[in-house]
Formats: sequence, C-alpha cells, structure tokens
Amino acid sequence: MAGAENGPGQQLELDEDEASCCRWGAQHAGARELAALYSPGKRLQEWCSVILCFSLIAHNLVHLLLLARWEHTPLVIVGVVAGALIADFLSGLVHWGADTWGSVELPIVGKAFIRPFREHHIDPTAITRHDFIETNGDNCLVTLLPLLNMAYKFRTHSPEALEQLYPWECFVFCLIIFGTFTNQIHKWSHTYFGLPRWVTLLQDWHVILPRKHHRIHHVSPHETYFCITTGWLNYPLEKIGFWRRLEDLIQGLTGEKPRADDMKWAQKIK
Repeated sequence: MAGAENGPGQQLELDEDEASCCRWGAQHAGARELAALYSPGKRLQEWCSVILCFSLIAHNLVHLLLLARWEHTPLVIVGVVAGALIADFLSGLVHWGADTWGSVELPIVGKAFIRPFREHHIDPTAITRHDFIETNGDNCLVTLLPLLNMAYKFRTHSPEALEQLYPWECFVFCLIIFGTFTNQIHKWSHTYFGLPRWVTLLQDWHVILPRKHHRIHHVSPHETYFCITTGWLNYPLEKIGFWRRLEDLIQGLTGEKPRADDMKWAQKIK
C-alpha cells in the first residue's frame, strides 16, 4: 500500500515497453489530456454553485440555531450520526458509479463530472492542486436543491410546525454539510503536509476519512473502499461484497464491463 499514492498500482495489464513509458502523476499522458478538458464554462458553474450553496448554508444555520431547544438534543445527536452515515454511503455510491461506469465522451456529464474521476486515478495528487472552487463546486451544486427547500420551509412554515420538524431538519442539514464537504475531505485524505491540526485530529479520530484508510482504494483496479466522507461504511460493505455484487448484476444485465473507460485513460502513453 505504501506506493499507492504514487500511481494506480501494479495490476494494469501493460506490456513491458508501455510500462517503461508510463509516468503516473501530472506528467502521465492521460492525466494531461484530462486536465486540459477543464473548461471556463465549468469554472463559472462551480463559482455560482459555491456562492449560492454557502449563502444558503449560512441562512439555514442561523434559523436552526434560533430554533434550538435543549429537549431536542437526543434526537439531534441521532440525526447527526445518521446524516454522517448516509452521506458516507451516498459518497460511496456516487464514487463507485462514476469510477466504474460511463465515459468522458458522454454529452454534458462526461467532461463535467466523470472526467475528474478518471484524472484522479492516474494522478491522485491532482486534487491537492485544485483550489477551493474546483474541489467543492460540484458537491455544492448537488446540495442546492435541499438547501433551497429548507430555506423555503423557514420562510413559510409557522413556528409550531418548525418546532415539530426541528430534529428532521437537523438531520437533513447534517447530511447536506457532510455531502457538501465530501470532496474537501477527500482532498485532505491526499494531503500529507500543511494540514491544520484540527483536520488531522478529525482524521486520526476517524470522524472524517483518514489518509491511510483511503489509500486502500488507490491500488489498481480501484474496486473497493469507495466511501470518501467518513469511510465508516467501507469495511462492512467490503465484507459483504456489496460493490462487486452490484457490478456483477449490472454487467449481467447490460454486458458493460466495469471500469473499461478508466483503464482506457490509464493506458494512454503519448
């Protein structure tokens, strides 16, 4: 596992001439080509998503704090843990889906959303060179709808109704927060120098995805440990063969081979 950060691993089926030409990381031919597909239009979408998302987070957090009551504490704690668990599972589901299926050539979603996953396996440290906007823009876009729905409730519901809904809204807000920051947490799991002490403590306590834990995923062919928010579900899902069973089912129904597009980019040598 020690070298997993430097390259996709030892299991790619390249001949000796190809293997000698490959350089995993930013200089890999596939990595350079994928990085070049990051467009100004994509950058604009990310900026808009981040600004709207964090404005809504601040708005909703203020309302939740104003509505807080001590008697809510037990249900809020349950909601926080449940939100973290569900966010971890959803991060794994999205990560697995984008890693395993689809192609960069797909209209709209290919270059915008699948491209970063292909780049990440060839150049795992590319994410550490992305700024805050590029790192978090897509997740901010995904969480806009539930944040808008929550803000609408705060503006239209009576105080009595909000009192009844409070534990549920805390659960939803926690789920949104973990979901919004999943890519930032993922970036931290690839950052080995200069992290704030509070981040490394959260990693050491396994509140968020630990660095050593995530390195398991970066051994080729990247077919396990997909959950990247807290990583709590990786071991139990691996023990029951959850992802492999899903892949077998989809391959049996469609005939599509898992990670075929991922391997195509990894094998580019020019």
